[in-house]
Amino acid sequence: MSIEARNRPLPDWFTRIRTQQIALPRFQRFEAWGYANITQLFNTILQELPIGALLVLEIGSDKPFLTRTLKGAPATSERVTENLLDGQQRLTALWRGLHNNYDDRTYFLYLSPDEETGMPYYVDSIARWKRNGDTELRPMWANQPQKQWERRMVPLNLCAPGEAGTQQLRDWAKVAISDRDERDEITDKISIIRGKFAAFNLPYLSLPVTTKKDTALDVFIKMNTSAAPLSIYDIVVAQVEADMGTSLHDLVADTRKKCPTIAEYYPLENLTLYAGALMQERIPTNGTYMSKNFGNKLLENWDVFLLGVSRTANFLEEERVFDAARLPTDVVIPVLVALWAVAPQGLDGEGRARNILRKYLWRAFFSNRYEKSTSSRSLADCNELKPLVSGSGESIPSILNDEQHPIPHLQELVLAGWPKNKDRVARAILALALKQGGLDLADGSGISRGNLAKREYHHLFPDAHLTRLGIPDNQIYRSLNCALVTWRTNRNISDKEPERYLAERRDGTNLGEPEVRARLASHLIPYDEMVNGDYNAFLNKRAESVSSAMTKLCESGGS
Repeated sequence: MSIEARNRPLPDWFTRIRTQQIALPRFQRFEAWGYANITQLFNTILQELPIGALLVLEIGSDKPFLTRTLKGAPATSERVTENLLDGQQRLTALWRGLHNNYDDRTYFLYLSPDEETGMPYYVDSIARWKRNGDTELRPMWANQPQKQWERRMVPLNLCAPGEAGTQQLRDWAKVAISDRDERDEITDKISIIRGKFAAFNLPYLSLPVTTKKDTALDVFIKMNTSAAPLSIYDIVVAQVEADMGTSLHDLVADTRKKCPTIAEYYPLENLTLYAGALMQERIPTNGTYMSKNFGNKLLENWDVFLLGVSRTANFLEEERVFDAARLPTDVVIPVLVALWAVAPQGLDGEGRARNILRKYLWRAFFSNRYEKSTSSRSLADCNELKPLVSGSGESIPSILNDEQHPIPHLQELVLAGWPKNKDRVARAILALALKQGGLDLADGSGISRGNLAKREYHHLFPDAHLTRLGIPDNQIYRSLNCALVTWRTNRNISDKEPERYLAERRDGTNLGEPEVRARLASHLIPYDEMVNGDYNAFLNKRAESVSSAMTKLCESGGS
């Protein structure tokens, strides 16, 4: 195999895009450049500087890869003769920018000096949008040639090479520029700029039609030069496409549709790899993901993986763990997916599995099991728990062993920091409180995925109040002094002393003490110590309540 360096002017690239003679392998990531990257690309061309070479694989009668068209390309097509292995972002930006077919941006040639480069013109873009009932994009002036020219802006599509662009430029100029002499002068100037695009050479490296799929894939991985480096997931996608002819992108997208909430906990692409490795009883590392048969087995187990994802999402919802921001450790997610994938479905078998996985979840939250060596430990836990979950074993896994991984004692709970930070024990305490119901202290609403975004981290003993008492910040920002409440409740309480704002609930709204106690209890918050106003006594008493609930979950799985 030999790679040839070749030249090709931009109009020839556009002809191949227009007729779909050039296509993207499906394993390529989708369009990713922002408008800043795109404008920089155009301004580089206007300065007559190179933008790098593309990489193309020539195609014969047999297509080595499943393909898709470039974004914004026409639907009509001829036979695909080339696969674009590297250069998607650049070629797509050139095509779409010079045809102005972005939904949310319009690109213009500004006939004004560029402060940065000193060039007499430059390319930039403006945001576009529609309101309800609009038939045209806003701002409306951007659709009007006269208004455009008042700002010395020329739609970039008028600079596209080809005869059609020539006529479009003339038609635009007649409407935009009333003075004939000025119109002729500007038309000539834009024509020169159009000539730059028409003459621009975009070189490429060409792999011959005889190149084997594995070789082409290897070259793609090693030579990809996109602004965002390839991730391990991208490479696995490429290998699966090459080996199986199946789009992993499509499978993951379908999983996201079927189980959208799983992405609230863990990036689905990463979860696919991590849980896939655990299901194959292999350590979740890059070495495993890059191995030749990993992707094939991933596809073979896809339906089982999908089942595990769905059941995991339901399980976390049942445990009132709603998102990554309140997740003490995310290592549990791929382990749960791998285990729920093999757990019995229905009746006592599922009940037994749920009890075991509940103990696992809360021990992972409260113990230090995953504070180091997470990859090896997650695999060990998965392998040790699998016989228990499936009902074929009785031995106690390491994570459920009190001596190896004890749960926190009372003082550790008292010292746990603010749960908004990435403090495992602090988040575990908050998660445990939410599991009890997390009723709002004022309106009594329970915590749910739907209202979580409207909840705020509230100091039960307000920080201003404790500061007045001389309590240092490191003792104020404790997980035991935190509850999630609605923003209205948080504003209403403000810096009031606990006994005062509880009295407002109890006496001012006819709720009575039992209801106020119940709402506090739904967070494992002690009522008497709150009313008495003794902060240290409150922390110690709440630590006892948390410890009791924690122990019950971690030892018996009781809910």
